[in-house]
Amino acid sequence: QRLSGYRACNPERRRRLHTFQPQNRLFVIFTMPKSKRNKVVSMSKVKSKGKEGKASLIEHIRESIEQYPRVFVFRFKNLRNVALKKLREEMTASSRFFLGSNKVMQVALGRDETTAFRKNLESLSDRLKGFTGLLFTSLSKDEVEEMFSLHEEMDFARPGQKCNETVQLPEGPVMMFDGTPVAHTLEPKLRQNGMPTKLNHGVVELIAPFTLCKEGEELSPKQCSLLRTFNTKMAKFTLTLDSCFEAGNVEIISEPGDDSDDEDLGEDEQFGVTFL
Repeated sequence: QRLSGYRACNPERRRRLHTFQPQNRLFVIFTMPKSKRNKVVSMSKVKSKGKEGKASLIEHIRESIEQYPRVFVFRFKNLRNVALKKLREEMTASSRFFLGSNKVMQVALGRDETTAFRKNLESLSDRLKGFTGLLFTSLSKDEVEEMFSLHEEMDFARPGQKCNETVQLPEGPVMMFDGTPVAHTLEPKLRQNGMPTKLNHGVVELIAPFTLCKEGEELSPKQCSLLRTFNTKMAKFTLTLDSCFEAGNVEIISEPGDDSDDEDLGEDEQFGVTFL
């Protein structure tokens, strides 16, 4: 009866059945069909620009070489899009910024004497390493440095950044750094982020002294959340001129510091910005 039932089922069903017959007994195993809903979904918000995006970046850079008398390579630290947008808006009439893959920008300038778009541009191309970008402008070096210094901003640190100072909190009532007591509604958040706290008649108290972070150590997500809660900003957005190309000559303005990253950044690693 089992065998006849197996033979009588439709072909689509038979494909999902496996049979084996140990000791003259027939067993039928039903297997579930593969789900058509299983799809790989990328959680990244940054999409690759592809060949067209890279070609467009190269084209825009070479157009800017023809348009502007000076090309600067600048280094950035703790980049914040809002701060960069403000600077870009103030310099739109005289300048143009480019951020993207260092390798693609090197191709646009030329990597050697034979591929250089202009004579000696390959020397500027060699300076595109780590967190760098290109600035095409009609402003002088002093004017650009002044604009950069005016737009330096402090912001909250992000996970992975090195702490620039040690922050310790004493035992007892938890106070903000401006002297005001911490609101009792923040006590669960402080405890979730690792602080040994308790509520005592509506007052948030530390059971024991607590070191929030130590100078030189990389900050964890919980530490960054606590620093934000205490309104402590440790990240400084800065732009520094590295070198300049003008009238066929390259001038080295400054050298990278010890904390700079010499590895090339991919197209998707520089915040998805191709050109501005």
